[in-house]
Amino acid sequence: MDIEEGMARKIVLSIVAVVLFIVSFIVVGTSFSADGGLSSTGGLGLLGALVGFILLMGALGLYFASQD
Repeated sequence: MDIEEGMARKIVLSIVAVVLFIVSFIVVGTSFSADGGLSSTGGLGLLGALVGFILLMGALGLYFASQD
C-alpha cells in the first residue's frame, strides 16, 4: 500500500505529538502525586499539558495546511 508523498512525515509528527502529550501527563502525574491523589499544583500542571497539546496540534495543523 502506497501513501502520498509527505503523508509519512505528517503521520510521524502527529504520533510524536501524541506521545509527548502522554509522557507529559505521566511525568506531571508522578511528580505531583500526594497521598494517592493529585495535588492542586499537579492539576494545574495537567491543565498546562492539555493546553500545550491543543496549541501544538493547532500549530501542526497550520503547518500541514501550508505544505499542501
